[in-house]
Amino acid sequence: MPSVNLRQLRDTRQLLAWLEAGEVVVLKKRNRVVARIVPESPKILPAEWPDFAARLKQNYGDRMIPAVEILIEERNSRY
Repeated sequence: MPSVNLRQLRDTRQLLAWLEAGEVVVLKKRNRVVARIVPESPKILPAEWPDFAARLKQNYGDRMIPAVEILIEERNSRY
């Protein structure tokens, strides 16, 4: 649990970083605990992303789609 004294409390960047990470910060005065600063919401874990590479391989296998060549052909045929 991170702790700060009253003089260090001026460094709000570090304090906000701890609070955004879900840490409870202890506020001390002359090495005596004066208060605890608790973040508003609990630590939010990032959502797990699906494995897009595995899904792509499952749908298309090992074949490669020449998207760039198709795009160039379409642009050349239009103009």
